[in-house]
Amino acid sequence: MFQPKKKRPRIRRTMSGLIALTLLSSLVFPSVAGAESTEPSEVQFANVTVQAGQTVHVPVTLKQSYSQVSAYNMQIDYDTSALEVVRITPKSVNTISTSPEETGVGDFQYVINNEEGWVRIIWVDFNAGERLVLDEQQLFDIEVKAKSNATPGTKQLTVEQSDSEHWHFTNVEHNSAAQLSGGTITITAANSGGDNSGSTPTPNPGNSSGGGGSVSPTSPVVTPVPSTPAVTKGVDIYVNGQKQEQSATATTSTVNNQVTTTVHVDNAKVINQIGSGLRTLLLPITGTGKGAVVGELNGKLVKTMEGSNAEVVIQTDSGTYTLPANQIQVDQILNQFGSTVPLEDITIQIAIVPSATSKQTAIQAAADKLENTTVIAAPIDFEVKAIWNGQQVNVDRFNSYVERTITLPEGVDGSKITTGVVLQPDGSLLHVPTKVIKGNGQDSAIINSLTNSTYALIYHPATFSDVTSHWSRDDVQDLASRLIVQGTGENVFAPDRSITRAEFTAVLLRGLGLHAPRSTEAASFTDVKTGSWYEDEVQTAVSYGLISGYADDSFRPNSEISRAEALTIVSRAMKLVGLAQADASETTSLLSTYSDSAKVQAWAAEPVASAIKQELVQGADGKLMSDADISRAQSAAIVKRLLAKAGLI
Repeated sequence: MFQPKKKRPRIRRTMSGLIALTLLSSLVFPSVAGAESTEPSEVQFANVTVQAGQTVHVPVTLKQSYSQVSAYNMQIDYDTSALEVVRITPKSVNTISTSPEETGVGDFQYVINNEEGWVRIIWVDFNAGERLVLDEQQLFDIEVKAKSNATPGTKQLTVEQSDSEHWHFTNVEHNSAAQLSGGTITITAANSGGDNSGSTPTPNPGNSSGGGGSVSPTSPVVTPVPSTPAVTKGVDIYVNGQKQEQSATATTSTVNNQVTTTVHVDNAKVINQIGSGLRTLLLPITGTGKGAVVGELNGKLVKTMEGSNAEVVIQTDSGTYTLPANQIQVDQILNQFGSTVPLEDITIQIAIVPSATSKQTAIQAAADKLENTTVIAAPIDFEVKAIWNGQQVNVDRFNSYVERTITLPEGVDGSKITTGVVLQPDGSLLHVPTKVIKGNGQDSAIINSLTNSTYALIYHPATFSDVTSHWSRDDVQDLASRLIVQGTGENVFAPDRSITRAEFTAVLLRGLGLHAPRSTEAASFTDVKTGSWYEDEVQTAVSYGLISGYADDSFRPNSEISRAEALTIVSRAMKLVGLAQADASETTSLLSTYSDSAKVQAWAAEPVASAIKQELVQGADGKLMSDADISRAQSAAIVKRLLAKAGLI
């Protein structure tokens, strides 16, 4: 049951997980089976506009329900001659996204079939009513791409609502009818608004550094002289997916052989149009090839967007930068310039820039030093800066992970990417959380980071002879290919060897992509020696609140770390990546399923329970063994699960 009609034979295998989830959904609230609702729920697909060759997000929202929704399923159909679905992202609180091809059944599952033109989505609350969906809550987001050869016009996302296998909602009190509205996708011609092949020159990039949640001090603006006359044309931008004609201009010029496109937003016009309902401001600039693209807004617009929890998206041929307005930190910028400076006089520049030749050379040199490493595609700089009265402030650190996407050149296989890397000041390459998205013709890599910097993509396959038959093989080799874990000798990993406190801290930091302290305040431990290999790692972990040391002011870096200690550090990292932790009421029940739960010390109870809640640990033979030393293999598995659960890899 519950398979799309006319497609049953083709998808029987790939939908097995969805079928199981559907069967379970009918058992979630057995006491209300057969009850009928008096009023239908209302579900809304956003109406959006997208340029041919570009992508757009379609929010799907539960606008009204007369009882909280406990489960739903739907099949969304679309025209494959013009559209393809890139990805589905769950938005309901605490949903867990899994693929139906994976083992087990998760709360939220989906299948995308771009050949036949349908998407199948199923969600069930398996948590005793703790994750019910409420009115005005977004269910999920559909990222849709208009094909480059799509004819301008409108296309419709449709659902066969008369078929319960394609459209069904279950409420706590009844099996609910549901009405659908919206779903119109307006496709505009490519390069709408003119040939956006360049822009006015922008100030030289500022310094990038690690950390989080701060802006750099002001520095003088240096304006290069363009070698070609500037050309300005009107362009269209999009507010909440709706085209705003002539709300921006694009200016092109060439400086030092670099063609740059700068999009100047009509700030007042956009503010007047959006009121308090802004979610996304999209600046789509295509046809620039390898040129630089800069979006310009003023501080007043950014502040308005911050109040609406909105994001600005710069979309180019080479990549996309999705930046929540609250991460630009306008108030901190204002403090740098002076609190009396009018916000509308501050220019905020968000840029996607091909890396300079010197950086490309440095990245290649660093890759050459690593064994079996290939640089895939040219590196890109992502930058945010504020300019006022000849002064510049670089925004290079954030309080939460910020997403940027690098689009691979046609013909480059995304499976040949093992991770994204960031170029360090010392010329080394370090991992940043990266996941590859397969596309129709062009793949892309999504990088999440707490900093702005120069990013590249590498292929670094790694194997170890002593994990070939070990339970941890996939986890260890995946993390090694991402430069997160390293071997102990020639082709050897030593998976069952205990790991020290310093080693575990270093592995976790590499996995999270934290490569420098977020503040200049130094941590002081009596046994962390200046010049030791772990000194920087300890300082960074302290600055992010991941470690605190012992009462005697020691860190004991070379002592073996217990499972409870390791999970305590991991639970603090869960806050950083946005994973829900166990509360006091959950802790006892989560621990009680293990026979040795009484041995978990009070200080470790909630951290261990949080790890259980997020399925980062499973125990062995019904035991947690919280006091036992954690092994190198177990450490790798936990860090990988943490990153995967957070959607970072």
